[in-house]
Amino acid sequence: MSSVASSPASGTPTGTSAAGRDVWTVVLCWITVLLEGYDLVVLGAIIPTLLKTRHLGMTAGDATTVATLSLVGVAIGAVLVGPLADRLGRRLLLIGSVVLFSVFTLLVPLAGSVAVFAVLRLVAGLGLGACMPVSLTMMAEHMPAHRRARASTLTMTGYHTGAVITSLLALRVTEDWEVLFYVLGAAGLVVAVVQWFRLPESEAFVRAREATGSGRVPFGELLTPARLRAGIGVWVASFMGLLLVYGLNTWLPKLMHDAGYPVPTAVTQLLVLNAGGVAGLVLGGFVADRRGIKLTTLGWFAASVVMLACLGVRMDSDLLLDTVVFLTGVFVFSAQVLVYAYVTHFYPASVRGTALGSASGIGRIGSIVGPSVTGALVTAGIGHPWGFYFFAAVAVLAFLAVLTLPARAAEEPGTEPAGRHARWSLRARTRGRAAGGPS
Repeated sequence: MSSVASSPASGTPTGTSAAGRDVWTVVLCWITVLLEGYDLVVLGAIIPTLLKTRHLGMTAGDATTVATLSLVGVAIGAVLVGPLADRLGRRLLLIGSVVLFSVFTLLVPLAGSVAVFAVLRLVAGLGLGACMPVSLTMMAEHMPAHRRARASTLTMTGYHTGAVITSLLALRVTEDWEVLFYVLGAAGLVVAVVQWFRLPESEAFVRAREATGSGRVPFGELLTPARLRAGIGVWVASFMGLLLVYGLNTWLPKLMHDAGYPVPTAVTQLLVLNAGGVAGLVLGGFVADRRGIKLTTLGWFAASVVMLACLGVRMDSDLLLDTVVFLTGVFVFSAQVLVYAYVTHFYPASVRGTALGSASGIGRIGSIVGPSVTGALVTAGIGHPWGFYFFAAVAVLAFLAVLTLPARAAEEPGTEPAGRHARWSLRARTRGRAAGGPS
C-alpha cells in the first residue's frame, strides 16, 4: 500500500504516481476556486435576510461596510500571498490560506456585534484572496506551456460553480443563513486536510528554487525594465476586467429593469450572463492556446466593447436580448481570466506567484470601484444607457492595456524548461533519485 506522507523537502506526497499527482492537483485547485466563488456570493445572498431580521441591529449602511471590507481583505490577501508563495512554496501557502478563511468563516455566525462581524469577514477575506492566485499558479505550472490558457480558464469555472451552489443552497435555507457559513467553513477545513496529504508542490517552483538557490522574491523584480511594461499593462487590464465582472454581476438586473424590461426578464439576464461566462471560459482557453494568449485577449475585449454598447439599446426581441447578454458573458468574463493566463505564461516560475498575486490584488480594487460607479449612475437616474456605455469605455481601456503587453514570454535561464518534454524529464529524474540512481 503506497504512503501519502509529504516529503519534507518538496511537500510532494511520497509513493504517489505522477498521474495521481496530476489528478489531485487539478481537483484540489478547482475545488479551492469553487470555495472562493461560494464565499464571494454568500454575503449578497444573506444581506436581505440580515436587514429584514435586523440581525445585530444591522442597517443597509452596515451591510455595505461589511461587503466592502470583505473585498478589501480579498485584495490585500491577493497582493501579499504572491511573494510568500514564491518564497515558501505554493503548497503551504494554499493550505494555509484555505485554513485561514475557513476558520474565520465558521466564526462569522457567532459574531456579537456588527463590528466583529465585519472584522471576521475582513480576516476571512485575507485567506480567500490568497486562494485564487495560488490555485491558478499551481494549475498553470502543472500544465505544459502550450496549455496554460486552458489551465486558467478551466480552473475559473469552479468559481461560477461555487456561486451557483450558494444561490441554490440559499434558496433552501432561507432564514437559517448561518448554515451557509457553517457549510463553507467545514468544507474548507476538509479540503485543507486532503490538500495536506494529497497536494504536491509545484514542480516549476522546485526547479526555480534549485536554480536560484534563494527563496527571496522582492516585489521589485516586477519593476525591472524587462518586466515593467508587462506589469503596468497587466495591472490596468486586470483592474478594468474585474470592474466589468463585478459591475455587471451587481447591477445588470437593475440596469435591465431601468431600460423597461419586466423584472423576471431582468433577473433572468443575470443567469444568462453567467451561463455565457462559463461557455466563454472553456472557449477562450481553447482558442488562446492555439492562437496566442495576447491576440485572443485583444479579440475578447474588442468583442466585449461591441456587446456592452449593444446593451445600451432597447431590444424588443427576447431572443435577441438573450443572445447579446449571453455573448457579453462569453467575452467579458473570460477576457478577465485570459489576463491571468497571460501572467502565468509571461513570467518565469521564480516570480510567477508574485506577479499573479499583484494582478489579482489590483484587479480587486476594480471590483470595488465597478459597483460603486455604476451605483452612482443608477442613483442619478442615468443607469441605462450610460451604465452600459461606461462599461464599454472600460473595455476599451482594457483593450488598450493588453495592446501594450509584450508578446514574448520573459525568459529566466535555468529555472523552467519549457514544454512537455522538460516536464516529463523532471519526473524521470525524480523517479531516478527515489530509486537511488543518478540525478
